Amino acid sequence: MSTFTTKDGVSLFYKDWGTGPVVTFSHGWPLSSDAWDAQTLFLVNQGFRVIAHDRRGHGRSDQPGGDNTLDRYADDLAELFDHLDLKNVVMVGHSTGGGEVARYIGRHGTARVAKALLIGAIPPLMLKTPANPGGLPMEAFDGIRAGVAADRSQFFRDLSLPFYGYNRDGAKISQGVRDFFWLQGMMSSHKAAYECIKAFSETDQNEDLKRFDVPTLFIHGDDDQIVPIGAAAMLASKIVKGATLKVYPGAPHGLATTLADQLNADLLAFIKS
Repeated sequence: MSTFTTKDGVSLFYKDWGTGPVVTFSHGWPLSSDAWDAQTLFLVNQGFRVIAHDRRGHGRSDQPGGDNTLDRYADDLAELFDHLDLKNVVMVGHSTGGGEVARYIGRHGTARVAKALLIGAIPPLMLKTPANPGGLPMEAFDGIRAGVAADRSQFFRDLSLPFYGYNRDGAKISQGVRDFFWLQGMMSSHKAAYECIKAFSETDQNEDLKRFDVPTLFIHGDDDQIVPIGAAAMLASKIVKGATLKVYPGAPHGLATTLADQLNADLLAFIKS
C-alpha cells in the first residue's frame, strides 16, 4: 500500500500505476480514488502512468481532526507532486476534486502541469450570493449537512440515485454502482465528510481559474443534479483563457462511471492533443 506523510503528519494513500506520461486524478465528495477505476485502468492499458490519491479524511488516508479545506487539499496534492517529483502532469478532477485542481493551480501554479481537465467540477462557486445569483441557496447545503449528521449511511444510499441519474425515467440502474458509492462514502471520516460540505460549497475559486495558463477542458453533464452546469462549467469555462467546454447531453454528475467509454475516449483525445 503506497502512502506518504504530509508535513503536518497525515498519511495519505495513493495509487501509482504504470509507466509513461503522468495523469493524476482528484476524486469527488464523499468518495475515494476508487471512483476513478474506469479511467485509471483504461489509461494504464494505453501506456500512461496514473496516480490517484485518497484525500485526507477519505478512503484509506488518515482521518485527522480538522483542516478540511480546499487550501489544505491543494497543498496535500502539491506535497504528493513534490514527493514523486512529477512533471508535465495532466491533472484531472471531478466535482470537489475539480476544485482541488483549480485551487492547486491557484496556489502552486503550473510549473509541473501540462494540461487540466475538470469534470462536473465545483468552480467557480456553488453557493448563491449577490455576486453569484445562479448558485444554490445555503439551505441546500444545510440540508446536506443535516443528512450527513443524522444518518450518513442512509443519506449516501439516497444520494447515489441523483448522483448517477438513476432517478430519471428509463435509467438503467446498477445496484453495484450504488453499493460502491455507499461503501466509499462510509470509508470517509464522518467529521471530514461533514466539514468538506463547507469546502465544496462556499469556496470562491474565481481567482484560481484566472491563474490557469495551460490547455484546459471542462466536461459537464447538462442533467447534473449535484453540481448544476449553469453556475459551474458554463461560467468557469469562460473565466479560464482558451478553455474548451464539452457538454454531455442528459448526463448526470457521476458520468465518469455511467458514461465511462465516452469520457475515456475524450480524456485520451485531450491528453494526446
